[in-house]
Amino acid sequence: MSEPALAPRNALVGVVIVWAAALVAAVVIGIAVPEEWRVPWLLIGFGGAVLLSFALQLWYGQTKGFIFRVAASTIGAMLLLGVISAGFGLAALIPA
Repeated sequence: MSEPALAPRNALVGVVIVWAAALVAAVVIGIAVPEEWRVPWLLIGFGGAVLLSFALQLWYGQTKGFIFRVAASTIGAMLLLGVISAGFGLAALIPA
């Protein structure tokens, strides 16, 4: 008798989790870190998003589409952090 095939996990959940983690990291960095240290901390946050992306996609356990999912997670996190850092830069130009 054969085993029933299990339904695979949704691969896009890992991508969205990385994007959400990058958003939360950017907001926390924007609130907690002084202006002169924001860019280095945003780079650290991006590195954490890349590591989280690899960890989640390895946990998913499917080889098909691995590179695409990691690339989507990483590029999305990079664009998200880039847009938020541009907002930080524009906010720094406006005198309080």
